[in-house]
Amino acid sequence: MSKKIWIIAEQRENNLKKVSFELLSKAQELAQKLDGELNAVLIGNNVSNLTAPLGHYGAQKVFLLEHPLLENYSTDGYLKVLYELIKEHNPDIILTGATTNGKDFMPALAAKLNVGLASEVIDMELDANNELIFKRPIYAGKSIIKVICTDSPKMATVRPNVLNLLPKDENRPAEVIKVNVQLSESDIRTKIKEVLKIVGATIDLTEADVIISGGRGVKGGEYFETLKELAGLLSGTIGASRAAVDAGWISHAFQVGQTGKVVSPNLYVACGMSGSIQHQAGMSSSKCIVGINKDPDAPIFKISDYGIVGDLFKIVPEIIEQVKKMKS
Repeated sequence: MSKKIWIIAEQRENNLKKVSFELLSKAQELAQKLDGELNAVLIGNNVSNLTAPLGHYGAQKVFLLEHPLLENYSTDGYLKVLYELIKEHNPDIILTGATTNGKDFMPALAAKLNVGLASEVIDMELDANNELIFKRPIYAGKSIIKVICTDSPKMATVRPNVLNLLPKDENRPAEVIKVNVQLSESDIRTKIKEVLKIVGATIDLTEADVIISGGRGVKGGEYFETLKELAGLLSGTIGASRAAVDAGWISHAFQVGQTGKVVSPNLYVACGMSGSIQHQAGMSSSKCIVGINKDPDAPIFKISDYGIVGDLFKIVPEIIEQVKKMKS
């Protein structure tokens, strides 16, 4: 019997999150091996224009759930419409991104369905019996465990930027199924009154390919402007350790670590941070880590692919100049 794989796509302000395409890319591989059907679920209001890109990345069907009360994300709204859709169609596998939204509604949805949930997954594979195995880090990324969910549906949240993104095929259409959404004001207990944005923040930290991160060693908020310059040259964004955030040098929105955001960029540059186990929990899955610290025994060097021992106030400006030369 063929398996039904669902990707719950995430969109914000009428833009699909990159992790949705990464999940579709990986799910294509699973669907082929399982002789399965790959579908996507899109939730929002006036978002029908986003169904085509989901088809380009492999979705055979897109369940479109539109309603004015779904304009902004809410746990109650997502939980109600997804639960009803799942009970009607009985998918075998449900995946979404380990984003702020995904980590909020998926545990609640799993509990309502009375099934398990694999969180912060970094890879998936099928064993010899076509049993789906999730891989996820534990102990702040020091070990990787394999998780098998015996429930149905099998559910997981997957970290952004850890799965390969396949090229899109614009000649591949998806069948759009418009779902009749029954939702009332009384279903939504939490009301969104205002959405505040960080001025100048153009790249989502969890989806950035390059992150230039600062710790206690930057000695003040002013130096984050220098890190921001380097990040801009590399088409990336800035991050920070908890120490820098607690000192009031930068907003908590940029914090990476166990009590901040979990990131997996292609390049993570740690400037002036020791690399505590709590910080490693948020960035150890980065594909390439560069540590810059004057202390040669700093823990950050144990997980770095490249380490630079020295004064970051001399090293970072030199890197900026070299990048400018290369770009010119």
